[in-house]
Amino acid sequence: MSEEVELRVHGLAELPTLVYLPGLHGDWTLIGGFRKALEGRVRFVEMTYPRTLVWSLEDYAAAVEQALAQQGIQSGWLLGESFGSQVLWALAARNRFQARGVILAGGFARHPMHRGVCLAERLCGSISLGLLTRILFAYARVARFRFRHEPEVLADIGQFIARRTDLDRQAAKHRLHLLAANDPSAIARQIQAPMYALTGVLDPIVPWFLVRPWLKRNCRALREYRILRADHNVLSTASRASADLVVQWMML
Repeated sequence: MSEEVELRVHGLAELPTLVYLPGLHGDWTLIGGFRKALEGRVRFVEMTYPRTLVWSLEDYAAAVEQALAQQGIQSGWLLGESFGSQVLWALAARNRFQARGVILAGGFARHPMHRGVCLAERLCGSISLGLLTRILFAYARVARFRFRHEPEVLADIGQFIARRTDLDRQAAKHRLHLLAANDPSAIARQIQAPMYALTGVLDPIVPWFLVRPWLKRNCRALREYRILRADHNVLSTASRASADLVVQWMML
């Protein structure tokens, strides 16, 4: 594959390793506050996916494995955020990276609202770059006020906006297509590594009241499912609480 996953590694090698698999946006630009809250407690590995329009989830998993291996990282905890949970399942199925544990952040097995994902894919394909730009600048104004006391998050907002190009929109549409077609339920049922999950109480994108019952019924590896005062981007909007919870799970 000519396209590659880009990695950044924060923290000492002797610390427990946490590998962050980003959501639909595909990069590390929304994770600054969470990264800061983890500082000194774990080795945090964050990544950016390429803007591919052809990769399968298997390709994503293989590229993540390759990028980690190039950094000498063969094992650790996997943190799958939303779409990233689908990459997590693909990694688990390959059984080459040694997962010490898995954590879902607004994640799921099969998406509980399949028709909603299909609708989102169509909307993502039809929205103009001009309209997308206006939406993003509105988001930036709100975010800069909301996170005005969190410099790590503010520093990432400009980068987040800059990365939202038309090719990025097409890549997001492709990821939605992969998500709509994917059903990793069998993998989720069979996973042996300890599993944990956290989500925001206000999450219309992946409603926890649909995801949690399924995971509890079907996943014997599930140890705990926590609902925080946050929205879908729980790692960003409840960064300190999320970081404390993740570290607590990793130390059990």
